[in-house]
Amino acid sequence: MSGSLLLSLLLQVLLPQMVEIPSGSFTMGTAQPPMEDWDEAPARCISVPAFRMSATEITNAQFEAFDPSHRTLRGYKGFSKADDEAVVMVSWEEATAYCQWLSQRTGRPFRLPTEAEWEYACRAGTESAYNTGDIFPESQWKVQKNTRYKEPVSLQVALFEPNAWGLFDMHGNVEEWCLDHYGNTEFRVVRGGSHNTPVRYLRSANRSASVPQDRSVLLGFRVVEGQLPGANMASSAPGSAKTTVPGAKWPSCAPEALFAEPLPYVLPPGEGVTPFYAHNHQPAVTWTPDGDLLAIWFSTDAEAGREMVVLQSRFHEGRWFPASLFYKVPDRNMTGCALLTLEDRILHFQGIGDAGEWKDLALGLRESTDGGYTWTDIRLIEPEHEVRHQVIAGPIVTKDGRILLCCDAGPGGQDGTSLHVSRDGGLTWEDTGSTIAGIHAGIVERKDGSLMAFGRGNAIAGQMPCSISRDGGYTWDYSATEFPPIGSGQRLILKRLQEGPLMLCSFGPDGLYVALSYDEGVNWPVKKLLTDGKTRVLDGGAWTGTFTLDATHAEPKGYLACTQTPDGVIHLLSSRVHYRFNLAWIQE
Repeated sequence: MSGSLLLSLLLQVLLPQMVEIPSGSFTMGTAQPPMEDWDEAPARCISVPAFRMSATEITNAQFEAFDPSHRTLRGYKGFSKADDEAVVMVSWEEATAYCQWLSQRTGRPFRLPTEAEWEYACRAGTESAYNTGDIFPESQWKVQKNTRYKEPVSLQVALFEPNAWGLFDMHGNVEEWCLDHYGNTEFRVVRGGSHNTPVRYLRSANRSASVPQDRSVLLGFRVVEGQLPGANMASSAPGSAKTTVPGAKWPSCAPEALFAEPLPYVLPPGEGVTPFYAHNHQPAVTWTPDGDLLAIWFSTDAEAGREMVVLQSRFHEGRWFPASLFYKVPDRNMTGCALLTLEDRILHFQGIGDAGEWKDLALGLRESTDGGYTWTDIRLIEPEHEVRHQVIAGPIVTKDGRILLCCDAGPGGQDGTSLHVSRDGGLTWEDTGSTIAGIHAGIVERKDGSLMAFGRGNAIAGQMPCSISRDGGYTWDYSATEFPPIGSGQRLILKRLQEGPLMLCSFGPDGLYVALSYDEGVNWPVKKLLTDGKTRVLDGGAWTGTFTLDATHAEPKGYLACTQTPDGVIHLLSSRVHYRFNLAWIQE
């Protein structure tokens, strides 16, 4: 038998079964969705030409006829082992390449569905939440809940009855790549929901998206046969709102003994569609070359929530602007972010979940060369959704030019901190594979080239742990510090000031304090509560709530982020409060 004949017979076996989808019109989206689903509005009438769609998601056997090497990913984390299970761990680029291959082999035009085609085909004439009605039957559920540890389940296609047009698994099983960009972003639309996902994300109108190079055990695809419609039928989603203000260069030095009035930096957004939730937490902050501060943080209803967004605010001429959208991969958990200002650019590091939990995160990096107003598309520098990728604010640059980024090594309070290193300005990255004692660790380089880190949890002799590495972060020695351990709702700062001393900001019995070391962390002779003695009642937000700042009490908890601007001012953010002081005030 000739090779071409064999391939022809193989294609007949592996060619997706196609279903005729008639032309028609339907109401796409949701008229008045809740805030989390703001991108489903407005509901609008869409006309769709006829096309053909695969009855099922593309299976392992079908995809591996195109890419035999993908067989090595069968059973990844316990999912999709058999020939007739939906293929997963396929990026948008790989799904598109499969369509091109199938088109070349058959002489017929295959592609991914547009978002409008997908929802039209899923609904199959229905207007309810699901094509089964307003309830998706539990008999078809595949672990429809948010799980920290995903529960393996069969992804076999066509186990249940199809919709009215003969399409199987349009709700659940695996999410499905669509052709469209998500609005004006780099993301590609994803539809249908998946296993290990709350059932509401399986609705016909629900919109999700992913980074095009992302792979996940939640994500597969199906194909369409037909020419691309002349007009893009997808709905667009607004991008990040940018508040452009003229900046001024930083002055050369700060006043003596500065402690400025504490300010809230988490301010509700103005008019528009910026999602803003009750829980605003885990900030990062940096200075911009034009004289501003840029702060980012997550906003969510639940820390293990898919609604989580990353918001931003600018501090310009003594005031903070209302929050606006900074970064969001739709329907993905966004736990952990960091900012770092270099000479020629600002780096943004971001954790990106594949679902709602923060355990399985990919690690992404963006860059800005205009002070944080515009950003490159994100690049996945650690693409697997795994532990050791929960970003911690406060990356540093060593004397020899390495960029060091700390990430929590796991989702638990005693899991410690991982260290990621770039030796080429952020182009390539390596996880050292080691573990710093304590989560949410702060790290500094000492004058002898060794690294020192303090963290939360993993207490030693009842004290905050210290980790020292003399080989660039590949191995660590652990010892107790003189400082009390910190706990839930608290994150410390360990930082070298531009004047030379090391600075620790942490929490003790009386609240937030600052300490200084002049001998590379051996002794800490200066310790001072972060207060000027005036009595104020402040809202710390997040897990802190309302507290009294006075001569003997400071903020009791909060997630800290810090930058020191070129004028010498130390800008310390807790979960909601912005403190401004300088070295002279600490030493006063």
